[in-house]
Amino acid sequence: MSRLDSFIRRLEAQRALINWAVTAFGENSGLALEVGLGNGRTYDHLREKLPGWRIVAFDRANNANPRSVPPPGDLILGEFADNLPAFARSHPGAAKLIHADAGLGDPEANARQVANLSNWLPPLAASGAIILSDQKLDHEALQPRVPPVEIPANRYFVYVRA
Repeated sequence: MSRLDSFIRRLEAQRALINWAVTAFGENSGLALEVGLGNGRTYDHLREKLPGWRIVAFDRANNANPRSVPPPGDLILGEFADNLPAFARSHPGAAKLIHADAGLGDPEANARQVANLSNWLPPLAASGAIILSDQKLDHEALQPRVPPVEIPANRYFVYVRA
């Protein structure tokens, strides 16, 4: 499969799962986290689909389209190892939705990143929170779910915080 086809499949999976997840919350408001802002496409989609929610984005650097940059205070830049645990200490179990798209191109670095995210995300998530990830996570507090919408196998992963 070409990289272009893989990219398209990833974006289609993101959109389908985010659209599904936001319906689970109805008209409620809350906190959503975007782990891996990138160019801001999924942040922008979350912002459109979750009006009234606070959406905090994390990334190492701001490479987002200027129209997709979170407001001051809702973009946290720097290493995930510093910022995700710090945010969890100040907002323990507060996020109702976490979207993590932070995969890396280097397989060894990606394996370390996935192991770390598996431990950093549960303390951020409220009980019953939905976690969507481009990587397969492994933590006893994250209950895997079969994606509720049709997406290619192993393209995206759905978890609920126990």
